[in-house]
Amino acid sequence: MTALGFLYPGHSAEDDYPRIEQLLASDIRLDLVHTDIGEDAHRVDALLRMGSAERLAAGVEALRLTGAEAVVWACTSGSFVYGWKGAHEQVRSLAVAAGMPASSTSFAFVHAVQELGVRRVAIGATYPDDVAALFARFLTDAGAEVTAVRGSGIITAAEVGTWGEAEVFALAKEADTADAEAVLLPDTALHTAAHIQALENELGKPVLTANQVTVWEALRLTDRRVNAPALGELFTREPIVQV
Repeated sequence: MTALGFLYPGHSAEDDYPRIEQLLASDIRLDLVHTDIGEDAHRVDALLRMGSAERLAAGVEALRLTGAEAVVWACTSGSFVYGWKGAHEQVRSLAVAAGMPASSTSFAFVHAVQELGVRRVAIGATYPDDVAALFARFLTDAGAEVTAVRGSGIITAAEVGTWGEAEVFALAKEADTADAEAVLLPDTALHTAAHIQALENELGKPVLTANQVTVWEALRLTDRRVNAPALGELFTREPIVQV
């Protein structure tokens, strides 16, 4: 059994995690601890407070008790808002506090893009435009080329959590560009686990979503690979027969 730990801010789309665990169909357990979201706002100052070392450290002890082998800060905006250097420092502090390998959803996107071997990506964000632009800058700093950024102007994670399949598909299709090799949907408050395969069929290219890449990143930290086509092309790199 491989136990993976996640620090998830508040309550929005956390039910993606048991769904993903089921779709992995392997000896992998996803343990999720909720952190204090503070002010629910996709606003730079609120996001900086939400991703502070103190708030993340507060959830670490509960995560240790689960037997987790790695931890991922399951929040995109609460990590990329610190910038490339600051996001690295955030993860280092989390690793020290947790005593285990650590990462964040922002770096999960970077590593997933690299895993797919793509460079040009389009972003469909639920965030206001200024916050979405910070994610684009983070990806650019990582070496990706952003072909388009589509912001939705939503302020709260609570509202994002109410979106269903129709809204998710509309966001992905509006964000997509002909020259994009993949489409990224960066909010962990967005329910996407049930839609990834259908989204890829609709767009004809890989789709990376926040909770999907967050779980993949935790697997990467523990040197596990799983073939789970229902979770998109990112999860088809491993042979079907596993030892």
